[in-house]
Amino acid sequence: MYELKKLSRVYPKGRGKVTALKDISLVLQDGEFLTVQGPTGHGKTTLLLLLGGLDRPTSGSVVFDGHDLGALAESQLVDVRAQNFGFVFQNYNLMPTLTAAENVEAALVPLKIPTAPRRARSVAALADVGLADRAGHFPAELSGGEQQRVAIARALVKAPKVILADEPTGNLDEVTRGEIVALMERLWKERGMTLVVVTHDTQVAKRAPRTAIITNGTLALRVNRRKAGSGRPDPEAAAEPVES
Repeated sequence: MYELKKLSRVYPKGRGKVTALKDISLVLQDGEFLTVQGPTGHGKTTLLLLLGGLDRPTSGSVVFDGHDLGALAESQLVDVRAQNFGFVFQNYNLMPTLTAAENVEAALVPLKIPTAPRRARSVAALADVGLADRAGHFPAELSGGEQQRVAIARALVKAPKVILADEPTGNLDEVTRGEIVALMERLWKERGMTLVVVTHDTQVAKRAPRTAIITNGTLALRVNRRKAGSGRPDPEAAAEPVES
């Protein structure tokens, strides 16, 4: 699904520059679950933005389903994003003046889906994340965990090929964090989508088969051992570092 080739992203800073990512190469298979870890400010979010076509590389390429995202015209890139990517953010990014159902429905507007099926799909998406009874509530009337569930429903409602999540549990308590991670993992398994999650939480990171470690803009891969037959990480086993 994804092939990153010698990917670099450099930003101007005053009279100098900052290298957020440097010569990263990575292949992601269709339906893979990858977590991303690393110190703050070392390039994790930049990687997610490039995977989602929200930023363009300085050099190298991000090839998604045969499309070089950095080479597409802006109008083409908008279409690719709308049809293929769902985004989940740490701060939820919900519109405060819209209900939960309306926030979810908004993701379908760019796809020009008629009103009735659009509304039906938004209600169904909320039911999938356990919020069927909160569809008419505004974000301020929801807990942090409920707001993140709405954000996940919004990402899922258009049936994207890829979900890109940036610290989706960062603002949540321990219990709610576990619930949200379990929800995302269940939806990944049920729907067969590709899931990429940036997280500071090592326990969250180990739930994925592989973790990308971003340090000073460079990438190394860690393979997380899994219990035989369980499909889940083995917390007793050490990870195997594999350089990319």
